[in-house]
Amino acid sequence: MLNLLAWIIVGAIAGWLASIVMKTNSRQGCLTDIIVGVIGGFLGGWLLDLLGVGGDVTGLNIGSILVAFIGAVVFLAILKAIQRR
Repeated sequence: MLNLLAWIIVGAIAGWLASIVMKTNSRQGCLTDIIVGVIGGFLGGWLLDLLGVGGDVTGLNIGSILVAFIGAVVFLAILKAIQRR
């Protein structure tokens, strides 16, 4: 149960920060920030693992937020690119 709560909190923080960086904050609510952040956690972990850096979301800490933030920014960039077409 605590793991799920940590994912939600990390997702909310990372999704919110990514939405500010990608300038989608005005269109996103709290639930969307959480979803973007959680997807970003998976994507960021996968991308950093491919680069050999190793980035896992391991709980409520700065490293996990950073990994999820990186993934969320990439995810929002992909969504923006798709929506422009």
